[in-house]
Amino acid sequence: MAKLSTDELLSAFEELTLIELSEFVKAFEEKFDVTAAAPVAVAAAGAPAGGGEAEAAEEQTEFDVILESAGDKKIQVIKEVRALTSLGLKEAKDLVDGAPKPVVEAVDKDAADKAKEALEGAGATVTLK
Repeated sequence: MAKLSTDELLSAFEELTLIELSEFVKAFEEKFDVTAAAPVAVAAAGAPAGGGEAEAAEEQTEFDVILESAGDKKIQVIKEVRALTSLGLKEAKDLVDGAPKPVVEAVDKDAADKAKEALEGAGATVTLK
């Protein structure tokens, strides 16, 4: 069997999902009778000093775009809400009038950033959660 370099192994691990990687770690621990818990415990102990929220934000994969307020350009914000969602005019207006409300939910970081940028460009106040 050909020996893989560290870079090749890392490249292969990049392709795995978190669940697949977790299963691999368990199988590795069983095969070689070792445990990977010690480095994790050290990282967890250092987390409060670095801020637990920052670590949680890195692991977050789904974001909600929350419209806090429409600002001065309410009509432009309604147009952006309609462009980002499949809502009709009345539903989009009701959403903007009822702020704070979620505009889009459970989207990836890029989509959330684009939606936030579009809404803020129209004059709205937006947060990501």
